[in-house]
Formats: sequence, structure tokens, C-alpha cells
Amino acid sequence: MTEILVLYYSTHGATRQMAQLIARGIESVNDATARIRTVPRVSTVCEASEPTIPDAGAPYVELKDLQECAALALGSPTRFGNMAAPMKYFWDSTIAEWLQGTLIGKPASVFTSSGTLHGGNESTLLTMMLPLLHHGMIIVGTPYSENALMSTTSGGTPYGPSHWAGTESNKPVSDAERQLCIATGKRLAEIALKLAGDVQ
Repeated sequence: MTEILVLYYSTHGATRQMAQLIARGIESVNDATARIRTVPRVSTVCEASEPTIPDAGAPYVELKDLQECAALALGSPTRFGNMAAPMKYFWDSTIAEWLQGTLIGKPASVFTSSGTLHGGNESTLLTMMLPLLHHGMIIVGTPYSENALMSTTSGGTPYGPSHWAGTESNKPVSDAERQLCIATGKRLAEIALKLAGDVQ
């Protein structure tokens, strides 16, 4: 099986739900499986603010997850047009993997959620791509052949799936957003398998 890492950070649960939908899309492809991981919160006064093992939900990511994955879907809520600090903190710790070329040639996609419709989703997606490009990854976007991208009145971009959570973080993932998440997972898995030479 080709393992695809779905790595996310979520505060109110929307980004986690998107990660699960992307994983569903990945696992709809024969010979592909999703490995879902998250990152711990960080404190402004010290490094550790979470237990070593989370009480519930996905396990915390380890650097070996980067080594063992064939592709990556990366998700974070929008924080002023950028990824959240806990996710940035994790990527800042991957210098050894960058030096070793661990992620070179692997495909990657990005996804995000924000409280406001125009709250920086697209800039967050673009800035999340930057460390992945430095790692030598191949960025996989969302093509306009996905009908939901043309009809969505909520989230969804050609850079990757997005979700409009509302200022109270209580808006459910819309049908269009759900379709785009699943389609992204499926596309990422298919490309990973092609790059691995498993599909003609």
C-alpha cells in the first residue's frame, strides 16, 4: 500500500474534518491509504504545552512520517493569511529532512479553513506551499474540471480546498467543500501512485 500523510492542525474541528474527507478520497483509490497526523499546540512561554501523546484524535506527527509517506496533504486554519503557529513550528524543525532530501519529488496538496469568507484562505494556501517547495515537493492543486470549484458559494480554490467556518466557527462543511476535499485526496493519491510507477 502507498501511504499518504494527511497532516493538519485544527482549533475548532473544521480543519480536522477536512483532513478526514481528504483521507476518504485517498482511500477511494486502490493501493492507497491515508496516515492522519496532527501537531501539538505551542506555548508562547515554553516549548511543551501538550502531553506527549494526545488524549484523543490523530497521533502527533513524527519526522519518520515524512520519510515513510509517498505524498502529503497539509492543512491548517488561517491565521492572518498564514498557517497557524503550531504547524509553522513543526516545519521549522525539518532542517535535517531538508538536508537529506526526504521529500524531494513527492506530491503535496494544501487545505485550510477560516472564520471569514475572505479571511486569507488563498494566501494561507500559497504560504503553506513555500516550505513544501523548499523541500522539493511537487504541488498538486485543484483543477477546474472539478465542477464544485465552479459552483461553490463557500470555500474552494484552485490552490486547494478551503472552508468558510464563520466567525463563531459553527458553519458546517458545505457540499461543495466536501466534494473538493474528497476530490483532492483522490487526485493526490492517483498522482502519488503514478509517480511511484504503480499506475500506467
